[in-house]
Amino acid sequence: MKFGTSGLRGLVQDLQGAPAALYTTAFARHLLATGQIKSGDPFLIAHDFRDSSPDIAATCTGALQRLGFHVVDCGALPTPALALYGQERHCASLMITGSHIPADRNGIKFYRPDGEIDKADEAAILSTAEALRAGAPIDASPGTADERGEQEAARLFLARNKALLPAGALKGMRIGVYQHSTVARDLFVDILTHFGAQALPLGRSDVFLPVDTEAVSAGTIALLKEWAREFQLQAIVSADGDGDRPLVADETGEPVRGDLLGLVAADFLKARVAVTPVTSNSGLEDCGLLRIRRTQVGSPFVIAGMQAAVAEGIGGVIGFEANGGTLTASEFVIDGTRISPLPTRDSFLPVLAILRETAERKGPMSALIRTYALPVALSDRVENMPVATSAALMAHLRGSQEALATFLAPVGEVGRVSDIDGLRVRLKDGRIIHFRPSGNAPEMRCYVEAREEAKAEALLAAGLELIRAFALAHPE
Repeated sequence: MKFGTSGLRGLVQDLQGAPAALYTTAFARHLLATGQIKSGDPFLIAHDFRDSSPDIAATCTGALQRLGFHVVDCGALPTPALALYGQERHCASLMITGSHIPADRNGIKFYRPDGEIDKADEAAILSTAEALRAGAPIDASPGTADERGEQEAARLFLARNKALLPAGALKGMRIGVYQHSTVARDLFVDILTHFGAQALPLGRSDVFLPVDTEAVSAGTIALLKEWAREFQLQAIVSADGDGDRPLVADETGEPVRGDLLGLVAADFLKARVAVTPVTSNSGLEDCGLLRIRRTQVGSPFVIAGMQAAVAEGIGGVIGFEANGGTLTASEFVIDGTRISPLPTRDSFLPVLAILRETAERKGPMSALIRTYALPVALSDRVENMPVATSAALMAHLRGSQEALATFLAPVGEVGRVSDIDGLRVRLKDGRIIHFRPSGNAPEMRCYVEAREEAKAEALLAAGLELIRAFALAHPE
């Protein structure tokens, strides 16, 4: 088990039972020791639709009850809805989810009463877990929650989203909802219908499907294009497993980049500053819509960047990632309604923002996308690549300028290099290629940018092939 870009992740077999109780106990004891909660307080738990999630949630429930907490079961609920409910009730919470990674993996996202944990909290949880592991065996017997909270949490989240747009804002739009196994699937239908759209549920699955909104698979794209054509849709919306990363496709079924969704949301809210990782599109700074601050990949880094901007007295602060997850650190006012900050990934805000902008322009979504004139940015990953192999590749590329130049010789000549998170190389012809090990799974990710789609596609294919070649030459 390890902390990745958001939460603790690992194989199900390494989390079920005693490990789940261990990390839950460590988190609760950390909050108790720092005075953020006290025994007897309510503690929220929700989960995604993975087969393993309810059992892990029950184990976490038992661990919390043995510490004296009043556990509230929020059921299968989007992570941003749980975070908002915890924020409203000012209590800590756990989300049992592996997000977009395969079903043989799972994880826990941790929330303090004031919001998502940071890197210092992660270190404290790991340290406390190590101390607990050295003592008596942890009790992993499951518990049953003292209260149900899913209806109230969903109601609160829907109320927040209903305040974003005027009544009937999406009237006349025909929108597909790719439901698969995301916990956001029914809430998307509810909110789109509320705004007057015709929402068509598509692809609902009783089996967990690991839909990655940042590196959309060829099979998923083929489905989206088929549905867009068959049902004459103006857009298709969806999210990852725990509903904090959006997936939007235009009227042709072509997925919209997550960082563009974040930019549209920032424009919609009239934000002044956006905090986003280095993997987001390099053209964001050239748009002139707002100031951009760059961070490492992961919501804790984005949140820290937003908090720094707020501490400087800046208003209108938003954050977003290349996966589309959008966070707010400031209060925004929309048509006289105050929208409180929600500094955790949210898929609903960017979805509603781009649908609203599309409806107002009375044209296809693809035309709206073209107005932002961002470079073509693509990403994908090599799956099932051992962590040790990924580390060896990064060490090789960082070893010397000559090693990096030789590795990239098949695709171009090295220009500027950034090592903020992974290795990001601007080639001398202006194209960008970025290699970064995943923080959540045994995968190596590759991000590319170019001015033309064909050049971006060719660069991405070449980058992935370079990764595979290295892996074959350096087996474990």
